[in-house]
Amino acid sequence: MNKQLETLIEITRRAGKIMLEASVGAGDISSKEGHANFVTVYDVAVQKFLKKELAAFMPDAAFYGEEGEKVEVGKGYTFIVDPIDGTTNFICGYQMSAVSVGLVLDGEAVMGVVYNPFREELYYAQKDEGAFLNGKPLKVAERGLKDGVVCFGTSPYNAEYTDRTFKAMRTLLPLSMDLRRQGSAALDISYIAANRNVCFFECILSPWDYAAAGCILKEAGGVLMTMEGEAADFNKKTSILAGTKTAVEEFLKLGL
Repeated sequence: MNKQLETLIEITRRAGKIMLEASVGAGDISSKEGHANFVTVYDVAVQKFLKKELAAFMPDAAFYGEEGEKVEVGKGYTFIVDPIDGTTNFICGYQMSAVSVGLVLDGEAVMGVVYNPFREELYYAQKDEGAFLNGKPLKVAERGLKDGVVCFGTSPYNAEYTDRTFKAMRTLLPLSMDLRRQGSAALDISYIAANRNVCFFECILSPWDYAAAGCILKEAGGVLMTMEGEAADFNKKTSILAGTKTAVEEFLKLGL
């Protein structure tokens, strides 16, 4: 592991400590645009911490976080950050939330760290250097839909995608071992790298939801694209389909 990745992991771990020490009360929660789209004072605190620490680490890199203004992802380095992916889980004490930090160079994710401090699970990867969970190498086992669990997101902030989501769920249920809704896209995608599920889809996501985890999955041998089979664009919201190569091919043939 090179020094840059070591530093990125150390910063992410320290951000996770803020989550562990949190005690969420009603006065700590506010709403953003869209149904059940919550933000807590801890989302803001973690992002503020990450922005400061990452700027000191790589001062020439741009910073694109969920709780802030949009940044154009183009030439050079950009950190794409979700301070707490799975905020509703965090509020409700599900302990299925993560700090997600991706480093993008010229539009391509070259490092990713996804950390669930509640389970002490640290996923990380660097381009061409492999993916790891708590230091153990990750390698996707090539399986199809029938051989594993399919995870999904419900796009709760965008009701216009509800029918498409539930149609896909109804179609996939008999074709897979089972379905799971876990509430954190970053963890769902990382779980594919760890062979806990074979596929994940959501009809609309933002770049911070998948930038880091997508790097981890690709380095483990999986694939990530849109539900239409196109490359994901870090400069806009898009559908996301991730999984083993076989499961993704099977999903695309269903025309969901």
